[in-house]
Amino acid sequence: MPTVAPLDLPAHCIGTFWLRNIPHFALADGTVHRLDDGHKSVELHDGLLSAAQAGDRLLTGGEDGKVRALNADGSFETMADIGHKWVTSVAAGPQNIVGFASGRTAYVRFADGRIKELQHPRTVEAIAFAPKGVRLGVARYNGVTLHFPGTEGQPTELEWAGPHINITFSPDGKYVVTSMQENALHGWRLTDGKHMRMAGYPAKVKSWSWSAKGRWLATSGAPAAIVWPFHYKDGPMGKAPLELGTRGTTLVTSVCCHPAEEVVAIGFIDGMILAARFEDGKEAVLRRGGTSAITAMAWDNEGRRLAFGSEDGSCGIVDIAG
Repeated sequence: MPTVAPLDLPAHCIGTFWLRNIPHFALADGTVHRLDDGHKSVELHDGLLSAAQAGDRLLTGGEDGKVRALNADGSFETMADIGHKWVTSVAAGPQNIVGFASGRTAYVRFADGRIKELQHPRTVEAIAFAPKGVRLGVARYNGVTLHFPGTEGQPTELEWAGPHINITFSPDGKYVVTSMQENALHGWRLTDGKHMRMAGYPAKVKSWSWSAKGRWLATSGAPAAIVWPFHYKDGPMGKAPLELGTRGTTLVTSVCCHPAEEVVAIGFIDGMILAARFEDGKEAVLRRGGTSAITAMAWDNEGRRLAFGSEDGSCGIVDIAG
């Protein structure tokens, strides 16, 4: 039976991460907590808005206009300071490149410290780097802009009407997918720009996770984890998604795919966490319930421990080996 080690923290958990096998919990109040021979914390921002893992470091963006990189030992450095602006998205790129966004501007900080600004006519809602090459995707109103920030070439525009609020590339780099303000996903096949529309959600998709080999994209936003197949020639088009961990009308709020197996951890609005297997839908309860919605989850490298966080700061570690 899995065992749960609870950790009650004082604010909304934005993200959970493992740095050098040490669990970290990034909170909206600007602190990052870690369990490293006891409970330790560091204050990085006056209000934390975004966080992303960059190898053995954690990138964070705050309401104070700062972008910081946190090491597993609790030390950190300031990567950028853009004044009194909210850093609403951060992303880790190749070659120690850091991306971040505020307002209508996406920024790319190169390893030598040089920062390039990429202006847009509308607000930059989210950014992500492609898995290969220095290519930055920007989610915006009416679509996606793809930049090659290391060059002076014109960006590529992928259009689809409506607000796009998050963005991810498939691990093989063949697809880019956005979540929308409406209850839907939209995707493009990058070889030819072919559209993929994934609709029918009763709520917004606020969490997604690619499976270990990139064959599947698991998503929240329904009373089950909706898992789209991307291993066909046309991606998920014309294919029904898997529906895993169905619990009546209880909404899934967070998903996290296992690092090695085709298994997904599913967090619900009532604090429950299940694990479900893609092949046959078999389920296992990892946490029976809590006091608020699960907002973040992350597996360790071995796929044995799951760090989770929730809306009210109820966090912890699930050890699936017991």
